Amino acid sequence: MNRIIAGLLAASLGFNSPALADEAPVVVELFTSQGCSSCPPVDALIAELAKRDDVIPLALHVDYWDYIGWKDVFADPSFTRRQKAYARAAGARSIYTPQLVVGGVDHVVGYRPMVLAQLIETHRDTERPVHLSMVREGADVIITARSERTFDEDVVLQVVRFRPEEVVEIKRGENAGRTLSYANVVEAWKAVARWNGAEPLSVTVDDTEGKPIAVIVQRPGPGAIIAAAQLR
Repeated sequence: MNRIIAGLLAASLGFNSPALADEAPVVVELFTSQGCSSCPPVDALIAELAKRDDVIPLALHVDYWDYIGWKDVFADPSFTRRQKAYARAAGARSIYTPQLVVGGVDHVVGYRPMVLAQLIETHRDTERPVHLSMVREGADVIITARSERTFDEDVVLQVVRFRPEEVVEIKRGENAGRTLSYANVVEAWKAVARWNGAEPLSVTVDDTEGKPIAVIVQRPGPGAIIAAAQLR
């Protein structure tokens, strides 16, 4: 049993797992909702993954369950649109919560820690042609990217801002009466540059609030994520 599978199984049983150092972290996006009774176990997996260095887990709260009695306080219509774009790219007819997207290409519906762990391991072994670095300088973050080759189609550099931890008391809906913890709650996801990889890329973004930030280089579609980094 590899270390990632062991770690996720430990997480599913409520144990902590050590972080693994890695220069090419795997991005795991969770589409979730506070109004979804099936989501809390997967929300908890994201919290465990957030302790690691080899994974960048990001929780995107969608708004399409708000009508059933509880309005998700983190929901953003743009996250619903992102999930629908993934579905179109995959040729899928439906979207779900909880739904995970690993590396921009592999979809996992529901609470399936073994499948998730195996996909993370697979993506960790994937060749990464792009090297990212990030550094804070005063009220800015300077992002630098270089590629070992050019791309047939421009890739997209995206900046993701997220909250490390939030606790919410759910008063109505399927999770009424529960107090739930959430990790790496995405506040904003913004494309900041398109890039063909021919020359090194340098982008400066505002960091006045000093919150955690992730940078993702992704093929359009949305497609495969070919590089990622974070500053906590």
